[in-house]
Amino acid sequence: MNTTTIIILVGAVCLLLGVVGGFFLARRNFMNYMEKNPQINEDMVMAMMSQMGQKPSRKKINQVMSNMQKAQQQARKQAKK
Repeated sequence: MNTTTIIILVGAVCLLLGVVGGFFLARRNFMNYMEKNPQINEDMVMAMMSQMGQKPSRKKINQVMSNMQKAQQQARKQAKK
């Protein structure tokens, strides 16, 4: 094999490793970001309950938020399996 072919093969392998490694690094960072900054907060839950015709009490909001956190934890456990 000549030098040009070896250089092209090494470059292609490095590119492939970089793409795969970058994907998993970005995925891990995104998961950590979503864990620290959930997409829905208490104000959004309160607005949704008001739109559905329910009176949003603090107890109901806390129940919804805790149920959502439990569901996220279960989803993370299943994703790790």
